[in-house]
Amino acid sequence: MSALYMIVGTLVALGVLVTFHEFGHFWVARRCGVKVLRFSVGFGMPLLRWHDKQGTEFVVAAIPLGGYVKMLDEREGEVPADQVEQSFNRKSVRQRIAIVAAGPIANFLLALVFFWVLAMLGSQQVRPVIGAVESGSIAAKAGLSAGQEIVSIDGEPTTGWSSVNLQLVRRLGESGTLQVSVREQGSTVDSPRELALDKWLKGADEPDPTRSLGIRPWRPALPPVLAELDPKGPAAAAGLKTGDRLLALDGKALDDWQQVVDTVRMRPDTKILLRIERDAAQIDVPVMLASRGEKKAPSGYLGAGVKAVDWPPEMVREVSYGPLAAIGEGAQRTWTMSLLTLDSLKKMLFGELSVKNLSGPITIAKVAGASAQSGVADFLNFLAYLSISLGVLNLLPIPVLDGGHLLFYLIEWARGRPLSDRVQGWGIQIGISLVVGVMLLALVNDLGRL
Repeated sequence: MSALYMIVGTLVALGVLVTFHEFGHFWVARRCGVKVLRFSVGFGMPLLRWHDKQGTEFVVAAIPLGGYVKMLDEREGEVPADQVEQSFNRKSVRQRIAIVAAGPIANFLLALVFFWVLAMLGSQQVRPVIGAVESGSIAAKAGLSAGQEIVSIDGEPTTGWSSVNLQLVRRLGESGTLQVSVREQGSTVDSPRELALDKWLKGADEPDPTRSLGIRPWRPALPPVLAELDPKGPAAAAGLKTGDRLLALDGKALDDWQQVVDTVRMRPDTKILLRIERDAAQIDVPVMLASRGEKKAPSGYLGAGVKAVDWPPEMVREVSYGPLAAIGEGAQRTWTMSLLTLDSLKKMLFGELSVKNLSGPITIAKVAGASAQSGVADFLNFLAYLSISLGVLNLLPIPVLDGGHLLFYLIEWARGRPLSDRVQGWGIQIGISLVVGVMLLALVNDLGRL
């Protein structure tokens, strides 16, 4: 079933985002008087095709990894004399800029719509209450302690752990002071704290911002009773069964599943001894833990899970907006995520963020499937993020992308004449090399994650 969700989720995501992006180009081109020859969703062999009254051919093609809008252009072939004025190349620089920019702008507008819908639907968010602080950590040195609720980071309100993580991700690879406001239990007064960052998680392959600060989120205690097993994991190989209660790990008593998680994570490729209770009898079971993650920072893997428990009502808040307020919230989230995406690309370029965080089609497909299976809200959230990424990437000033064409047209606007065909040809060759290189890097990262 998960494979079906992945296939359907990916096709829907790419279909919606690509169609909307290309429709932006198409709609503005028509308004500027340009004749559109073909509107294609996908590449390769056409599966469906039809024509409208203005002669535009609409195509759904076999390879759903993009799309394009083909316009009448004298640079690409002969144009009948009575259609010359409908050629793209005959339009003013401003009109050409508008047509090219319309695709990415459509993606940002689509993300805003998705975020607007999500804001109205509302969501349950876990209050960002600190469960524990590691001694000697960045958080401990700043005076953070268990029981405090994080109410803002760098002046931005934090309604839940998702917004805490979002604000922390923005500071990856940086040095300076992280401003955190906390509130004690039962208090209405916010207390400021300053966390000192020094090239924080610079170049980390799999950064975990909250944990690296020494903060453990509060969560309800989970009894260490196994409810699920990875059939190919170490726990199953050692003979553990669902229903087993873990009593001790290497002689240390266990009363909460988080103790197991923390210990296992720190011991990849290590043999541990679990004492379990099964059918009223106690048994010692040796388990050889596996390793997961990057080779530089692997983590231990047991291959077991426990049943979730309900959160206390006081630890969960409902966040929703009315139709008008949701517009502002949607616009704010779109702007924030656009800046974060652009900032992350800059940090990768300057080595502040590892390029291994770059994801390709395999990861996108996996996330599409997982979010589709999780529910409508999660899938809309995924579509919004992916739409923003598509918009930002297309605006990069790299020839062959929309941003590269915009760069050429802006130069033409500034100097009063276009760059020579030779220079533009060099630019396109460089652009193709860059795009192909980045795509290969993203694919390698995807394969590494598998």
